Amino acid sequence: MIWAVAGALWVTLAAGLYLALSRDVLRCVVGLALLGSAVNLLLLAAGRLGSARPPVIEAGGQVLQGAANPLPQALVLTAIVIGFALMCFALVLVMQLLRRVGTDDALALRLVEPEPADPVNPPLGCDAAHAENSTGSWRAGA
Repeated sequence: MIWAVAGALWVTLAAGLYLALSRDVLRCVVGLALLGSAVNLLLLAAGRLGSARPPVIEAGGQVLQGAANPLPQALVLTAIVIGFALMCFALVLVMQLLRRVGTDDALALRLVEPEPADPVNPPLGCDAAHAENSTGSWRAGA
């Protein structure tokens, strides 16, 4: 059982990392959701998967040595709810981005950014040589 969960964990982690490193913003959102699922699997596996005994202790009884740990299960349930809400919110943001800009390619989105107006705080990717450009276009040398 633990080998199946470990295999599922690594497959989910690899797929999530592959998608999160994509240029497509929608794939990045799905990849981050898969990475969250991999962390949930890891937490769930930490709470003893093969235990047949419940984590409930009778009144006046002793702590069961082979009982499952209820804390990782509660943390995973909470993380699933929060992760689902975060993914829904991110998908709405990506849909609005697609509607306004027309693309979800990360490199194309950088070209949509406005020209820098403040020479002291240039936008990301603008170095000193581009900031001193007399034409005001910092993308000319990129």
